[in-house]
Amino acid sequence: MVRMETPVCDFGWKAPDFRLPGVDGKTYALADVAGPNGLLVMFLCNHCPYVKAVLHRIVRDVAELKTLGVGAVAIMSNDPAEYPEDSFDNMQAVAAQMGFPMPYVLDASQAVAKAYGAVCTPDFFGFDRDLGLQYRGRLDESRKETAPEGVRRDLFEAMQEVALTQRGPAVQIPSMGCSIKWTGEGQH
Repeated sequence: MVRMETPVCDFGWKAPDFRLPGVDGKTYALADVAGPNGLLVMFLCNHCPYVKAVLHRIVRDVAELKTLGVGAVAIMSNDPAEYPEDSFDNMQAVAAQMGFPMPYVLDASQAVAKAYGAVCTPDFFGFDRDLGLQYRGRLDESRKETAPEGVRRDLFEAMQEVALTQRGPAVQIPSMGCSIKWTGEGQH
């Protein structure tokens, strides 16, 4: 397992479009998931201990952000041939078990992860209503273990700020997680 950190936010960078199959049988494009006040694009998976430690908090924050007009989508880009826990069937099971309030979609070609420059799971991209990047940071101070209750909710606070002002915070702490599991691992 390779631990990675996300790069600094490239403010204003435009979200690449996509069309990906969701675990609910629907196909989703960028316009389908964007909210009137912003969009949170997350690269997640099922097997990563960093994701497992915070998945319940992601579900909580996405549900709360929805009330502020911020849409969300969770994208799984890992190679399920190498990581069976990340298979489409297991994606469906995790989404159902956790009660995902956002679409969970499969990026089988990994083209979307590459277009976004995703490096790890979890990797968060927070966009304003015009789909310009305003946040590229962590959820909170959790690592492979869930941080204590009551810690600062970095992602939620940043996206709340984006929803209200259309600008993200100037200071952002990178997200940390397992590297994206690229097909053929040496190709990227």
